[in-house]
Amino acid sequence: MTEPLLVAKCDHDLTLLPRLANRHGLVAGATGTGKSVTLQRMAEAFSRIGVPVFLADVKGDLSGLCQKADPPKKPILDRVQQLGITGFHCAACPVVFWDVFGEQGHPIRATISEMGPLLLSRLLNLNEVQTGVLNITFKVADDNGLLLLDLKDLRAMLQYVSENSKTIATTYGNVSAASVGAIQRGLLRLETEGGDKFFGEPALDLMDFIQTDPAGHGVVNILAADKLLLSPQLYATFLLWLLAELFERLPEVGDPDKPKLVFFFDEAHMLFDDAPKSLLDKIQQVVRLVRSKGVGVYFVTQNPRDVPDDVLGQLGNRVQHALRAFTPRDRKAVAAAAETFRENPNLDVASAIMELGVGEALVSFLDEKGTPGIVQRAFVIPPGTRIGPITNEERAAILKASAVAGHYEKTVDRESAYEILTGKAAAAGETASEKSKDTDAAAARRAEFERKKNEQADDTAGKAKKAPASRSDSMVMAFCKSALRSIATGIGHVISRGILDNITGGSKRRG
Repeated sequence: MTEPLLVAKCDHDLTLLPRLANRHGLVAGATGTGKSVTLQRMAEAFSRIGVPVFLADVKGDLSGLCQKADPPKKPILDRVQQLGITGFHCAACPVVFWDVFGEQGHPIRATISEMGPLLLSRLLNLNEVQTGVLNITFKVADDNGLLLLDLKDLRAMLQYVSENSKTIATTYGNVSAASVGAIQRGLLRLETEGGDKFFGEPALDLMDFIQTDPAGHGVVNILAADKLLLSPQLYATFLLWLLAELFERLPEVGDPDKPKLVFFFDEAHMLFDDAPKSLLDKIQQVVRLVRSKGVGVYFVTQNPRDVPDDVLGQLGNRVQHALRAFTPRDRKAVAAAAETFRENPNLDVASAIMELGVGEALVSFLDEKGTPGIVQRAFVIPPGTRIGPITNEERAAILKASAVAGHYEKTVDRESAYEILTGKAAAAGETASEKSKDTDAAAARRAEFERKKNEQADDTAGKAKKAPASRSDSMVMAFCKSALRSIATGIGHVISRGILDNITGGSKRRG
């Protein structure tokens, strides 16, 4: 059985049992009370027993986990002496640095399909109707075998859905141009925040988080989140996606002797701020069920009230640093935090929360039976790694020596929805162009035919106009000829009769 993890000390050791570490936990306290150092101590303790760790470094000071505290600072030595810790050990942890933007660590990418419409709608801050349109888009893409890998794929798919909305409506539901426009604007905003660097390939293989070094120490995966924190929606959605993917990928293991992975979610309030009920239900489900996959989730935040009650009730291991009560609302928060602990008859928890010094905390871990231990006021054990950030040169050396160096740095853009839809549009354009050319040629042939036809018609009409004039002339000439013949015949008859009369008359007279 793995030995307990020494986290804090009062008049006795306060240890976290590895086999119950997957029952999740909470590290809370006001700014400057020691939360980050507590997180660092817990992370290195898990690493030394062979448990991989993932944590977000929102201020840059957790990078010191990769360096040995050599020599330890005087405040550390004073605390070690004060607590009577013998054999205090300083050693570096094996660390892999990650960065969504690829600047301070290996790039982390996910595909649009892996993110899914629910988390993506949260990321884009969509309303219910717009989320419905996004769901339709994903479904149409799945049914047509179109991969959604990056932002341009999703844009192309949205355009396709919008252009074919009438056809799609009969099968999938109505798609309004206004909703598609709102989603497109959200994608543009996401791109300006750096989302285009997160979505794509090669996608992260989550098994790269669950690694140990040759000495059997768990690798501490540190996400550089100082820049990512400027985009709180992207930060929260990314970490929730990681949890959901771990839940989907890992097999059921029940309660192992030690966790497969411990996940620290710093600035946890960002996960729950303005989250719709569907997303809160998803978070609650993942937190509840991921325990059986051997994953422990530890939320780090300023006040326990930042975490919804349904989730807070699942956090069995707790370290509460000082809270400040300057307003009536703050005092109510202190009283509420005090009530979440198992009562200690020798300790006024509500008063102690406001009196705790730096590095001092109220601690309650699960006991052997899995029930919360009685809360104790104690000092957190100092870490054996460097407290504070490392230099750029030290970071570069760690990145170069990393087992995944060079694997995620170069992006891959394989054929997906954008390329397929663009190709179809280009093919349709060529077909239309060919049809247009054929139509133009046919029109030209028809025009030529009509021209020739008109010319022939003009020739015929010209001849038709000349023909009546010729016949008229012939008729006149024939009439004249006939008249002349009649006149001539009449004259001839007259002359003939005159001659005959003369001859006849003469004969009579001679007789």
